[in-house]
Amino acid sequence: MIAAVLHLCQHANNQFSERLANMRSLPIALFAIAALPHVPAHAQATPAFGPAPTYDAALAKSLGASDQGMRAYVLVLLKTGPKPVPKGAERDKMFAGHFANMERLARDKKLVVAGPLDGVDGLRGMFVFAAADIDEAKSLVATDPVIVNGEMVAEYHKFFSTAALMAVNDIHNRIIRK
Repeated sequence: MIAAVLHLCQHANNQFSERLANMRSLPIALFAIAALPHVPAHAQATPAFGPAPTYDAALAKSLGASDQGMRAYVLVLLKTGPKPVPKGAERDKMFAGHFANMERLARDKKLVVAGPLDGVDGLRGMFVFAAADIDEAKSLVATDPVIVNGEMVAEYHKFFSTAALMAVNDIHNRIIRK
C-alpha cells in the first residue's frame, strides 16, 4: 500500500500536486491519511497485468494490523501555547530539542507521522503516535521541549487508520537525500 502511495506521489501531475500543497484544512489532510487503505488497484506499484498482492501475515503482525489491516493510534494536535519563546538562541535550542525528540520517538517506533500545519486557528503541528491510549501519548508528548516551555499545547484524539502508517518512517529514511 505504501508503494502505491509512493507511486501516486511520484507520478502525480502538477495540478494534483498544487492542490495538495494548497490544502488548508486539517479534516482534508486527515481524510487523505484515512483514505490510504482505499487506494485504487490501478494505482498500486505492481504492474497493471501482474499478480494481485497477497496477504503478508508476518508484515501485518509486525505492523500491529487487525484482520482489516487497521490499528489504533493517538492523534495529537499542537496549538500555539501560552508562552511563546522569543526569537533567539533559546528558541533555536528549544526547536533543536523538539526535532531531536521527534527523531528519538520515531526510532522507538512510537512517533509514526509528524508535521507542521499552516497555523490557521493556532494549529501548528500534528503527531500520530502508536500508543496504547491517550495517557501514553501524553507521557510521550511531555518529553517535547515545545510543550515543556509552553510554546505549544497539545490536544489528544483517538485515531484509527491503516497499520501501514507504521512503515512510513522506514520508507521516509530511504528517500532522504543525505
